[in-house]
Amino acid sequence: MTYNEQRAARKMALRKSVLAPAATAVFLGVSGASVVLPTTAYAQSYNFSSVQIVGSDRIEASTVLAYLGIGKGQTVSAAELNDAYQRLSGSGLFNTVELQPRGSTLVVRVQEYSMISRINIEGNRRKDDEELLPLIQSRSRQVFSPSTAERDAQIIAEAYAADGRIAADLTPRIIRRGGGRVDLVFEVIEGKNAEIERLSFTGNRSFSDSRLRRVLTSKQAGILRAFVQVDTYDPGRLEFDRQVLTDFYQSRGYVDFEAVAVAGEVTQARDGFQVTFQINEGQQFSFGEINTISEVDGIDTAAIERVARLRTGSVYNPTKVDQAIARMERLLAQEGMSFVTVEPRITRNEREGTLDLTLAIVRGPRVIVERIDIEGNRTTLDRVVRSQFRTVEGDPFNPRAIRASAERIRALGYFSDVQVEAREGSASDRVVVDVDVEEQGTGSLSFGAAYSTATGFGLNAAFTERNFLGRGQYINAEFSGGVSARNYQFSFAEPNLFGRDLALGIDAFYTETLSNTRAQYDTTVARVEPYLEFPVSATSRLSVRPHVRGNLIEKVDPGSSNVLKAEAARGWQFGGGAGLTYTFDTARNAIDPSTRAFLRVNADVGGLGADNQYFKASTLARVQTRVMNDEVTLRGEVEAGAVYSFGGNGSRITDRYLLPPAQLRGFAPYGVGPRDLTAANNDALGGNYFAVARVEAQFPLGLPEEYGISGGVFADVGSLWGLDNTLGGTVDDAVYLRSTVGASLFWDTPIGPLRFNYSIPVVKQGYDIENRFEVTISTSF
Repeated sequence: MTYNEQRAARKMALRKSVLAPAATAVFLGVSGASVVLPTTAYAQSYNFSSVQIVGSDRIEASTVLAYLGIGKGQTVSAAELNDAYQRLSGSGLFNTVELQPRGSTLVVRVQEYSMISRINIEGNRRKDDEELLPLIQSRSRQVFSPSTAERDAQIIAEAYAADGRIAADLTPRIIRRGGGRVDLVFEVIEGKNAEIERLSFTGNRSFSDSRLRRVLTSKQAGILRAFVQVDTYDPGRLEFDRQVLTDFYQSRGYVDFEAVAVAGEVTQARDGFQVTFQINEGQQFSFGEINTISEVDGIDTAAIERVARLRTGSVYNPTKVDQAIARMERLLAQEGMSFVTVEPRITRNEREGTLDLTLAIVRGPRVIVERIDIEGNRTTLDRVVRSQFRTVEGDPFNPRAIRASAERIRALGYFSDVQVEAREGSASDRVVVDVDVEEQGTGSLSFGAAYSTATGFGLNAAFTERNFLGRGQYINAEFSGGVSARNYQFSFAEPNLFGRDLALGIDAFYTETLSNTRAQYDTTVARVEPYLEFPVSATSRLSVRPHVRGNLIEKVDPGSSNVLKAEAARGWQFGGGAGLTYTFDTARNAIDPSTRAFLRVNADVGGLGADNQYFKASTLARVQTRVMNDEVTLRGEVEAGAVYSFGGNGSRITDRYLLPPAQLRGFAPYGVGPRDLTAANNDALGGNYFAVARVEAQFPLGLPEEYGISGGVFADVGSLWGLDNTLGGTVDDAVYLRSTVGASLFWDTPIGPLRFNYSIPVVKQGYDIENRFEVTISTSF
């Protein structure tokens, strides 16, 4: 039985239950009515000079007469009188209606529906009354209507079905209280959650079932079904998955892809579904010849074509074409070419499997945006939504720009639904853009736990609001702490300063580390850093960061290095500085969903006002791609940093790099780097310079996708070296390469991502401290 058939059956059962008798409660009544007419065999007409209404206590007589539609002295036939009865009984105001002609008087006898005293929902454990009552139309202190109560029962049943409880049974009942009042009660039998027992595909040749299942938001029920919510059967989610599947294929050149049908078959136990996607992949296409032409005089097509950045022979991707057109139209607008658009013209070459693309610059219709209307934003200010539009009132209307604005609004994460549509304005050459949004929660208060073999057990608590006071501002306050460390952090950001893509924010943190077996001293570091961030291009941003920083080293163990003792003797050090951060991320335009490149470069001058001034720079470059039909993910990273002191007493350990396990696997915290070999406890002192390279492959293990388990292998190589004070050569701060190889097990659990690493150091120094096995897990609840 399909999902819709089950709904129909449930609705029929609901209607039957409404009509069944009960010993302790009166069931919903079905309106009864009659028209008392003479039983003559010929047509008869009536002429009433008056209407007598009996039984109407709350309903005004004028309302009854309006539904009758019979005027004083009007001649009506028996059929017209029956029509009047139908209108009155169909008004939903009366339980029974009776029309009795008595000479020139029409007697209307009615029995009014009772008033609803209160509404209760009983038997609902999974959904609160506060969630269900706003969905229904029946209201306290309003007239009771059986048909409305029936519809309300169906609405509640559909709410349960959306959560996968398709067997939920709803029975509406009334309890008469006297005085024309009733209580309306919805009795709920929630039933079990209907799960997706199997997700399968037919017609897929290029991608395996397992690969396609990873694309979908819906998942099969697995061993953690008690915790996972995405394995419940939800027709709305499946429809969304159909679009996700279409986007997946089309971004890989399958322009004719079609998800023909999505069928959900009920299992024999009637507690789950077997869902099958019937798909037609079609042929895969690549870009053929690409050229740009102009049908508008005075345009340099070569200059416009350069910003398209499309390559012949690459896999065809509609998103690449849309982004190329957006860049071209933006350049045309900057050159003052209003009402000019770029029109893609595609020629199919079935035999070669290519699509020739002509980007034609043409005159568009002279239509302007009259206004932008925003509705549904009860908390979020209009200006937050408007800031995502690159179009303002009076600009030329560009449908592609409006669609891009809609995507940016959705990407904010403030709204559960965003609908953006254009309609004709006050004239044919004017357009009104309607934005209808539905807000969702944007704040969170979380308490959690984390465990790592490197740092041990810890607790954390955080408050985050992504849309503070509806202004689109970000605020975060967080605490995390364990046995040997405590960290307090606060962040605030205004992402659209002056209504532009300009972020102004501040970050502040206070960190304490306590003496432990690997670092026998205490440290305190505090930093306040405001910043101003702005875009440099579509994929890169630049941040300017002044800062004030203080740090302290104390309680150094007597057996520690004289380097640490000398650094601790300098006490608290406070200094100011400034820095720049440049980031490049291809994910910002998502040109190629299977490949991502990321680059971050930091450069700081610090210690101004302290006893040491320094220049500090670091960089991180990362590339990730998917191969073998997206089954295997490959990652490569290169990271390096340097601290150079140009005045004062040199760097301290709170300024230097330490190369923790997150950067070089296989070694413990404080496990590598320069050491004082003459010190009793053989301290790790950190280094002024580091460089590390990491490669990793992540792949499926053949287990069901709903388990969320995959495997990986990795290799790291790097070094940490350099000190300002080597105590006359007793500190070994030379460059020594370390390298490790290892294997990983990834598990996406409902309580957080779990990762097991087993590392084997291949190249190391004798004094290095290994950490071969590592497990990390973090969660919030």
